[in-house]
Amino acid sequence: MGCSFSGLNALYDAVNGGGDVWINDNRFRIVRQLGEGGFAYVYLVKEVISDASSASSVGLAKKVKDPSHLSDDGTYAMKKVLIQNNEQLELVREEIRVSSLFSHPNLLPLLDHAIIAIKPTQEGSWNHEAYLLFPVHLDGTLLDNSNAMKAKKEFFSTSDVLQIFRQLCAGLKHMHGLVPPYAHNDVKPGNVLLTRRKGQAPLAILMDFGSARPARKQIRSRSEALQLQEWASEHCSAPFRAPELWDCPSDADIDERTDIWSLGCTLYAIMYGVSPFEYALGESGGSLQLAIINAQIKWPAGPKPPYPEALHQFVTWMLQPQAAVRPQIDDIIIHVDKLISKFSQ
Repeated sequence: MGCSFSGLNALYDAVNGGGDVWINDNRFRIVRQLGEGGFAYVYLVKEVISDASSASSVGLAKKVKDPSHLSDDGTYAMKKVLIQNNEQLELVREEIRVSSLFSHPNLLPLLDHAIIAIKPTQEGSWNHEAYLLFPVHLDGTLLDNSNAMKAKKEFFSTSDVLQIFRQLCAGLKHMHGLVPPYAHNDVKPGNVLLTRRKGQAPLAILMDFGSARPARKQIRSRSEALQLQEWASEHCSAPFRAPELWDCPSDADIDERTDIWSLGCTLYAIMYGVSPFEYALGESGGSLQLAIINAQIKWPAGPKPPYPEALHQFVTWMLQPQAAVRPQIDDIIIHVDKLISKFSQ
């Protein structure tokens, strides 16, 4: 999808209390708010088409290249971002640009977008608003599902754990296989959408490319190392952040294996509902950073019968503090496919 920012037009009416939103030439009715965080709000919206008989050839259907991304009932997820300054504006533009690079069934596609200038009001100091349109997945994130399951003391089956994880690997392989390779930089349960399916494992889709950047960086000075650490502290969630992003050497080659660390943490979280290092936050004198840098993994009580030891070894293989000996995504996929053959029924 192209990323022209000229002539974009999004007109809206009482967004927070219902009403309609125009994203370029297409009109959407706000059904309800799905979530919010920071300066972003996510809404469930329904496309409004005046002539239903021509719905297949007008509106969003005319714009979206892959018809599988179109909703059967016209509902979508719309993210509205309040932008306060030029730095935030550039970040949103970068998210739109990067999202347009990816096309994979396990990566959430950006269907349309618009950025409009807003006159500042007394209530808010923002000067732009961005509207990003995505397919909707109402079963929530892996984090939502894990929290609900934890409350009931339920666990994913070994087969579902591996199938969910395999899909995340497929999405990351697409990103890591680009030229240049891109790292997601914020792989975690809160950025994985799940859709429950009858008789098979949930569909898993990786989302939120606001932190995605070219993966390979050459660090050749202390100031460059500190700059990377500062960037990571703002863009990479702490419990899933790789050791080299916490304490970067002054002479280092950073690559897409930062994602492999986060992927290992996420596999653990699919199994147990938390990152392998969050226990450190609850310990007196505990340090999340030290637990991560030293890869001090603790295995909680799980389902009965317990998960196979091979899954624990798989997690440990990905959570090697030295990035140079961490596996690449292709190695991970070969291994997970072997585990699926062994443990799936």
